[in-house]
Amino acid sequence: MIHSLAGLLDEGGISRERPFREPHSTASMAAIIGGGRSAKPGEVSLAHNGVLFMDEFPEFPRHVLETLRQPIETGEVMVARANAHVKYPSRFMLIAAANPCRCGYMSDPARACARAPECGADYLGRISGPLLDRFDLRVDVPPVAYRDLELPCDSEPSAEVARRIAAARDRQATRYAETLHCTVNADAEGSVLQKFATPSLDGQALLLEIAERFGLTARGYHRVMRVARTIADLAGSEAVERAHIAEAASFRLPTGQIRSQPRNSRKAAAAAQPEKMAMANDSRP
Repeated sequence: MIHSLAGLLDEGGISRERPFREPHSTASMAAIIGGGRSAKPGEVSLAHNGVLFMDEFPEFPRHVLETLRQPIETGEVMVARANAHVKYPSRFMLIAAANPCRCGYMSDPARACARAPECGADYLGRISGPLLDRFDLRVDVPPVAYRDLELPCDSEPSAEVARRIAAARDRQATRYAETLHCTVNADAEGSVLQKFATPSLDGQALLLEIAERFGLTARGYHRVMRVARTIADLAGSEAVERAHIAEAASFRLPTGQIRSQPRNSRKAAAAAQPEKMAMANDSRP
């Protein structure tokens, strides 16, 4: 319906695939959120029930990035114009990618700019704390050595990963079958989250220790619980154990630790940062 309203479907056509949207970093606020004279839907709505991929994330204008906070949190966006007020759905999986600094070579002393490593903190500092807090997974992607490019792949095949994901989603569908407006772990909130995602005693002790040591917000605390619940589902475990909490927390800490340090103590941590960083918000798996 949203794609039809935006004029992206042929007459009588219907979309049977989840959308994948990839806006350029020069996109305007109206293009991302929606707007124009007829209050058309933007990229956050066109990606509803699909993926919104934003490469070179810090290169987007700051005011555009900040407008993502409400759609990520509520799953809908209000486009208000003088002649129209329209509310569009916007539940999407946000995947963002960014270099550790503007030149992209901060981890290579031979090619890094003269301002390294402070330039990395300044560059990633374009992403505000409240927005970064809404990302469930933060993964550092190190550069691959040339000699490793020809090595055979020894990772888990994609088909096997797909089977585990399908099994995990089946578990979630069964778990939330009688819960209104909740079909997957990403939808769980409040008492529902506490009922199904509360970890074991050891896991809860670890989660409290991590929250106190690294200063997790209430949002971050609950997002770790959701991710841990999903990790447990992928492992075929009914209970959320200590190991699941540890793995979920590890996806939250790498990039956030640098920002939480005083400026003078960032050098050692920033110097070890890799060539690329990827982040994912799991608002609609």
